[in-house]
Amino acid sequence: MNQLINELQWRGMIHDIMPGTEDQLSKEMTTGYVGFDPTADSLHIGNLVPVMLLVHLQRAGHKPIALVGGATGMVGDPSGKSSERPMLSEELLNHNLSCQEKQLRQFLDFDCGENSAEIVNNYDWFKDFSFLGFIRDVGKHITVNYMMSKDSVKNRLESGMSFTEFTYQLVQGYDFLHLYQNHSCKIQMGGSDQWGNIVTGTELIRRKAQGEAFAMTAPLIKKADGSKFGKSEGGNVWLDPEKTSPYKFYQYWLNASDEDAANFIRIFTLLSEEEIKELEAAHAAAPHTRTLQKALAKDITIRVHSEADYEMALKASGILFGKSTSEDLESLDEATLLAVFEGVPQVTIAQADFESTTSPIELLSTVTESLIFKSKGEARKMIQGGGVGINKSKIQGIDSLPEINLLQDKYFLVQRGKKNYFLVTVV
Repeated sequence: MNQLINELQWRGMIHDIMPGTEDQLSKEMTTGYVGFDPTADSLHIGNLVPVMLLVHLQRAGHKPIALVGGATGMVGDPSGKSSERPMLSEELLNHNLSCQEKQLRQFLDFDCGENSAEIVNNYDWFKDFSFLGFIRDVGKHITVNYMMSKDSVKNRLESGMSFTEFTYQLVQGYDFLHLYQNHSCKIQMGGSDQWGNIVTGTELIRRKAQGEAFAMTAPLIKKADGSKFGKSEGGNVWLDPEKTSPYKFYQYWLNASDEDAANFIRIFTLLSEEEIKELEAAHAAAPHTRTLQKALAKDITIRVHSEADYEMALKASGILFGKSTSEDLESLDEATLLAVFEGVPQVTIAQADFESTTSPIELLSTVTESLIFKSKGEARKMIQGGGVGINKSKIQGIDSLPEINLLQDKYFLVQRGKKNYFLVTVV
C-alpha cells in the first residue's frame, strides 16, 4: 500500500478516494491542493483537518498547494449550507486572506526543495476572466444534469439557491483545471462535503484538457456525543489567539471525552501509531489521569501557538484545578488571566476605596459590594477559620490586610473555600 494512503487510513482520515489515486501517488512526486475560503479572518480547528491532509502529503514527499479563495470567497460555497452566505466586501476578503495565509505558513514547509509548499489565490486567474469567456470556455463542458446531481445542489432545491451558488462548483472545478494546467496539480483534497465540487474539477480536466486527475476527502469530524466539533460555549475554536486564547484552546482539547481524544489524537497530531498506542495503553490503565487528553492538548497547542503558550496554559489550568502559588498567578499575562476567570463572579471597585481600606473584613464585604461575603460577620468567621485567600496567599488574621500586589496593576483574586473564586478589578 502507498505510504501516504496507509498513513491516512490508520489515522481514519480517508472518507472517499477516486480510483487510481493510490497508483498516482506511488508513481511520482505528485502536486495536490486544498482550497480555503476566506469567510473569516482566522482559520478554526475544523480547517485543521484539510491542513493536516496537506501536511501528510508533504511529509510523504509530495508537493502541497494551499489555495486561498479570493474569487470563490466572493461567491460562497453552498456545500453543507442550508441558506446562502452573506456577501463579503473586497476589502474584508483581502484582510481575511492575508490573516489565513499567515496561519497556513505555520504548518507547511515552504523551503524544502522541489516539494516546497505554495500558496496561490484564485482571484489572480479569475480577475480578468469575463462572464462570456467563462460560460464559453468552462460552462459548455459540464451539463446542467451533471450539476443537478450533486448533493450540494439537490439539498437546496426546495429552499432555493441562487444562480451564483449554483455555479460555485464550476468555479471550483476551474480552479482544479487551472492548477492542473499551470502547476501540474493532479490531486485535490478536502472535507467529505467537498466531494461533488472536487469531482466536477476532475470531470472538467477530463473533458476540456483530456487529462486525468484525482480526488480524496477526509470525513467531517463529529463528536461522540453528537454535538458539533470545533464549537465551545463561546462559539468557534479559532487558531487566532485574539479570538480564542491559548488557554481556552488548550482547555478545549483537554476536556475531550476519552472516545473523542482517541480519534482527535490520530487526526490532529503527528504522533506515530506506536506512540499513540502506548498513550492509549497508559490511559486505559489509569483513565483518571487523562493521559490521552493531555498529550493531545500539549501537541496541538504547541504547534498552533508555541511552547511558551502551552506552558502558560498549563500553569493557568493548575491555578483553577490544582496546586499553585501566588508566583504562578502573577506570571499569567492579562489575556490568560481574564480567560481563566471569565466565568467567575467579578466586581469593580475604586482605587481610592482599595487604598484606604486596612481591614480584610471591610474589603471582602462592603467595599466589594457584598459579592464575596454578604456581611462582615460572615467574612470574619471564614477568615478566622483560615478559609480565605487573596492572590493564592491565605489571609492570616482579621486585624490587618496583607500587602496586595495587584495582578497586571489592576486585578486581585479572592478565593473563598476551595472552589469559589472572585476577580476584583481596581480602577
